[in-house]
Amino acid sequence: MKIEHVGITVQDPIRVAEWYCQNLGFRVVRGMQVSPYTHFLVDASGNGMLEIYNNPAAPVPDYTAMDPLLLHVAFDIGAEVIETVRDRLLANGATLYSDRVVTPAGDQLVMLRDPWGLAVQLAKRSTPMV
Repeated sequence: MKIEHVGITVQDPIRVAEWYCQNLGFRVVRGMQVSPYTHFLVDASGNGMLEIYNNPAAPVPDYTAMDPLLLHVAFDIGAEVIETVRDRLLANGATLYSDRVVTPAGDQLVMLRDPWGLAVQLAKRSTPMV
């Protein structure tokens, strides 16, 4: 088995999907223009998929009030410089939660929030894990 997708309920799925495509390299593989406005987004590798939707049957969490250690979406930034990616996302509506740290394993991490409050982690691994 492999993970097919992770579903995330948000207030404005269409705008969230657009932002993730424009700023994080996703592409829409299926999108609905009627409720629940479900959008399936595939990452640049073609192997990771997020489902962004708003189903009125469930409340949207207050992501801004949640500690990112409870929930975050992490992105392997590859060969890019982590500060360059951070600055690009900040210029496009993200907010900084915690700036660059280097773990004992040598990984570089930055924690941001997308414009709707969901935690987004940038990860530059010293040794790739996947």
